[in-house]
Amino acid sequence: MFDPTAFDNMKVVIEGALYDNDISGEIVITDRNDLMNMAKMSRHFDVSFQLPNRPVTAKFKMESRLANLAAELLLHAVQEQHAGCFVRLEFSLDYEEEIDFQTIKDILEDTWGTDRKISLSVHQDPLDMNKTKSTLITVEFDRLITEDQLEDLVEMINFMKLTLEQLYMLIFVQME
Repeated sequence: MFDPTAFDNMKVVIEGALYDNDISGEIVITDRNDLMNMAKMSRHFDVSFQLPNRPVTAKFKMESRLANLAAELLLHAVQEQHAGCFVRLEFSLDYEEEIDFQTIKDILEDTWGTDRKISLSVHQDPLDMNKTKSTLITVEFDRLITEDQLEDLVEMINFMKLTLEQLYMLIFVQME
């Protein structure tokens, strides 16, 4: 038996909260990955989900690097302030009509705050401009998340659901 790391503890809590939301019908989990990179000694966990009958996807991503693991396992090798993981959120959607990207950014800043790094990228086939476009919206926290913020991670799910609903209303309802 091994002593679970901060990454393991946080993963179990967020995964349980997401699956509780899935079981209750509030979200639909569409993908899950739990990876270990042996070459870099890093861990990666992500879960993608949607609101029921809504074509916007959210992805919760969590990563722990070698320095984070070493901070927990090797006494005095690295400062304890490195124990934890990094969190990144992604929202993706496909659409055909033009959308107002500034409004999307404003919605995300209202929900997640202006101190988060929010970026948008659009993908489309330049040879067929009439095809569906895909947009990926990323919210990065640019700081280490520790076990002390477990309750915040669980609460983050509600903000992700709110963001999904706001994006759906902006892109798919207001366009009709």
